Amino acid sequence: MAINRIRIEIEGIVQGVGFRPFIFRLAGTHAINGWVLNNSGGVIIEAEGEPAKVSAFLRDISAEAPPLAAITSVSSEKIASQGERGFVIRPSAGGTNKAQISPDCDVCADCLRELFDPNDRRYLYPFINCTNCGPRYSIITGIPYDRPFTTMAAFPMCDACRAEYENPADRRFHAQPVACPDCGPRLGLVDAKGETVSGDPLREALRLLTAGGILAVKGIGGYHLAVDACNDDAVRELRRRKQRDEKPFALMAPDLQAIARFACVDDIEQRILAGPERPIVLLPKQDCNPIAPLVAPANGYFGVMLPGAPLHHLLLRNNFIALIMTSGNISDEPIAFRDDEARERLKEIADLFLVHNREIHTSADDSVIRVFHGNPLFLRRSRGYVPRSVKLPATQRSVLAVGGELKAVVCLTREDRGFMSQHIGDLKNAATLHSLEEAVAHLERILEIKPEVVAHDLHPDYLSSIYAAGLEGLPQVPVQHHHAHMASCMAENGLEGETLGVVFDGTGYGLDGTIWGGEFLLGDYRAFRRCGHFRAVPMPGGDAAVKEPLRMVISYLYDIYGNALYDLQLPCLAEVGERDRQLYLKMLERGINSPLTSSCGRLFDAVAAMVGVRSRISYEGQAAIELEALAEEADTNAIYPYSIATADDNMVLDMRHMLHSVVDDLQAEEPRSVIARRFHNTVAHAATDLCEKIRETNGVNRVVLSGGSFQNKLLAEGIFSGLSDKGFEVFTHRLVPPNDGGLALGQAVVAGMQNR
Repeated sequence: MAINRIRIEIEGIVQGVGFRPFIFRLAGTHAINGWVLNNSGGVIIEAEGEPAKVSAFLRDISAEAPPLAAITSVSSEKIASQGERGFVIRPSAGGTNKAQISPDCDVCADCLRELFDPNDRRYLYPFINCTNCGPRYSIITGIPYDRPFTTMAAFPMCDACRAEYENPADRRFHAQPVACPDCGPRLGLVDAKGETVSGDPLREALRLLTAGGILAVKGIGGYHLAVDACNDDAVRELRRRKQRDEKPFALMAPDLQAIARFACVDDIEQRILAGPERPIVLLPKQDCNPIAPLVAPANGYFGVMLPGAPLHHLLLRNNFIALIMTSGNISDEPIAFRDDEARERLKEIADLFLVHNREIHTSADDSVIRVFHGNPLFLRRSRGYVPRSVKLPATQRSVLAVGGELKAVVCLTREDRGFMSQHIGDLKNAATLHSLEEAVAHLERILEIKPEVVAHDLHPDYLSSIYAAGLEGLPQVPVQHHHAHMASCMAENGLEGETLGVVFDGTGYGLDGTIWGGEFLLGDYRAFRRCGHFRAVPMPGGDAAVKEPLRMVISYLYDIYGNALYDLQLPCLAEVGERDRQLYLKMLERGINSPLTSSCGRLFDAVAAMVGVRSRISYEGQAAIELEALAEEADTNAIYPYSIATADDNMVLDMRHMLHSVVDDLQAEEPRSVIARRFHNTVAHAATDLCEKIRETNGVNRVVLSGGSFQNKLLAEGIFSGLSDKGFEVFTHRLVPPNDGGLALGQAVVAGMQNR
């Protein structure tokens, strides 16, 4: 009988996810002899048996891999037969570390059944897990990924857990967080001083929530603030204490049936919601839903997730339609995850703290997704997905990329893989910068990567740029903001060569010293040129114009009407007092503290203020988000006029005709929703038109869409459809966010390509 033996090398997330016991069982199914072991690069297998069975075994490794595994490569070679009998799991081997760490994930179906089984020894145990589920990234302190290098090192296993841990046939074989009520972490309920509240912690926490109280809940990657989402008074009080006036709160519901009571959810969204990553997914609101209106005011969507840990299941099942589960922080601060720190920072917000004694080593905020053209579009990539790698276009030197200022994320590369950190937050204070430094140190440690180059934003005053400048001995590569956006979308789609990047966002430091944000860039990873952009206008007051869209209305109208702008009978202008009117005119006439911007985001702000949606904002992107919600109420394909001019070898998209028409429609009392929809249609049509003109000149047919403005579903769909109808190949983000949360990936690839 013919016998074959092959050596198989597998890379990816294949350690700590039950991969070796899976191989052990698969070998038994196919009558395979040999062995499997972990090494520093992943998993090595030698498999011997009849040729057909060896082939089937190799095929099923990828086809039937464990749910938490993410195989990035499988290579095999035929070797000499050794005639051995049986299949064993060998001790781990060393070498250069290329192993990848599994993200944190929700409780699996098997553990969930045990959690609610009165006959199971882990009945109602909030820390139940196995090799197919549970905390990973957030509890790892070092490598290799073994229990002594996790925060579970403080909990010696009991005999029963040890037996499961050492049994290759058990689904808890080498599950590093394995525990039970006899040997594992425990719940506690405390006040802001750390004093224990008497009674059963879970029961008393539920009592507080039912009474309308605010509960701080320690989860997998940090603390959440929880209240009953159907209790108007509780939601109002949470807003007051958290100093969060209008930004939507995230919801957690017990199951998909509960979600259907207040939100519209399709099959794709259900699959994403129910996946082990447990992201927040943006879902359209149901009419006449039971959720308190203050949860997401002036917004057509709820951000919804399913329980992400056994404790969440215990809180929600048979108790609430939904709980608000918002990040445990105050605005602009990182999520709280250390116990003492959480009590100090949240003491003025939370009534009580539902805690446990398993340490969180690395914080990870919730991921946020919306579905675009049948695929997930990340708005925030964090818990559940970090630190999964992104394949790079080519092998490159190791680069540390530190992102920009908003939605900070860092990226560390190794060969042809980019490892993105969790969402860190907006780099506007020392606390967030410290979180970035911790994220860099943690990634370097668990991946055993020492960067050779550091990449950062071109803006010299960003805290991330200042941090990069302080890394002695590393060559620095400043990367223009919108080039990084373009490169990130190219990289995740595996594109090389000349590409047209349509990059729309709010703010980015331009090569000419102005603020870019409505850009058409032509180039590749190494270089680009600006071949088109929105007509630039001043931003009266600089950053103040970001928080006060009314200032942008005055700037755009001054560009059209000059000093006569205040003669227009527009409700938004009635808000401007005489003193401010003269001040803004002087700023615009003399260019005082009024930097020029081509930003698409500022154009959206201006139109939002013109139609009465929002003159001032309380969170980033609020005006554009609410303008989109208003536009979705109308159904029209009409567009406004615009023009495209040529200046200094650039094509300039001039929206003055459009804004003039918006003024006419407002004075004619056209429905605001129709005006908002026509505006969206016009921007999409104009962008497509300009891309066509660039193609006529340069012949480029590939377009990538990136930048924070492409979080706007109406705009993204309009431009995507328009370009596709014109025969363009259109590429969008799927693996990293289009906003600044994806910036570090683009920086890393640009720097890597320039330093090959």
